[in-house]
Amino acid sequence: MVIRYLPKFKKQYKKLPPKIRQRFSERVELLVENRTDPQLRLHPLKGSYQGYWSIDITGDIRALFIQRGDEIIIFALIGTHSQLYG
Repeated sequence: MVIRYLPKFKKQYKKLPPKIRQRFSERVELLVENRTDPQLRLHPLKGSYQGYWSIDITGDIRALFIQRGDEIIIFALIGTHSQLYG
């Protein structure tokens, strides 16, 4: 599986504490291994984010991505619920 990161995601990611970045890495591994794991709280988004999927990184931190076929995941945004959804 190919994992890509948009420039905005990279910028947001760099601002996160190391502990959250580590948790993100763990969640990506879990996503690749078992996307149905309930820890991910994986779900499609609606409205202005239609076409995106969300995974739970911590209680309030989410990562949004776009799935291209079965083999490519493109992470677009990461942040708190209020930062992402306003």
